[in-house]
Amino acid sequence: SGKFLQAAKGKLTLLCDAKTDGSFLVHHFLSFYLKANCKVCFVALIQSFSHYNIVGQKLGVSLTTARERGQLVFLEGLKSSVDVFFRSQEEPHPLQFLREANTGNLQPLFEFVREALKPGDNAEAAWRCPVLLVDDLSVLLSLGVGAVAVLDFIHYCRATVCCELKGNIVTLVHDSGDAEDEENDVLLNGLSHQSHLILRAEGLATGFCRDVHGQLRILWRRPSQLTAQRDRSLTYQYKIQDKSVSFFAKGMSPAVL
Repeated sequence: SGKFLQAAKGKLTLLCDAKTDGSFLVHHFLSFYLKANCKVCFVALIQSFSHYNIVGQKLGVSLTTARERGQLVFLEGLKSSVDVFFRSQEEPHPLQFLREANTGNLQPLFEFVREALKPGDNAEAAWRCPVLLVDDLSVLLSLGVGAVAVLDFIHYCRATVCCELKGNIVTLVHDSGDAEDEENDVLLNGLSHQSHLILRAEGLATGFCRDVHGQLRILWRRPSQLTAQRDRSLTYQYKIQDKSVSFFAKGMSPAVL
């Protein structure tokens, strides 16, 4: 993982799911970066800490231990969203936009990320590159934040995490497939243009299958100035198991062969 981390610094990875649950990708990146000794800020807007911790243990990491030793900074959206309403107005809260009529201000959330990942004293020197993980950005749209405000938030996070701190960002966005969901389209397209790597999990066109749970499209995007080089893509099918995910070429599932 050392060489990979060296090559993958300063990158934005977009995880996208369409007609399936792509959360297994979030769990993969979370466990990967914790095992690689990276400092991780996890903005978790979907599930509780205990849920991520239980899945993490199956993948060989303890989120509780990582949090206790300062490697993991965890924002539990489900719990802290309630705190917003019981905190005095003067005390800034990462999810402050929830109590404001004009729900577009994600600056407190950005400040939380910046504070979580800023290089500290010698105690911090042990951690490798900083990582921001967001599960998932579509929730912000559901809570009334505009797509442009979410893209601005990611822009500021990229400037700090990717450019300044030479770290990485991984975020999940749902593709509802709804042509009328313009905000989600704006968010997805905007992020796709900024991403270095796009992992798109899709349900099977044929519907549910016991031995193949979906397919994963992997797209490596080239920087725009290198237009001579084309984007590279691969497609695999996958099956999610209790403690791992199996990948295989299309039509090459062990059950078929």
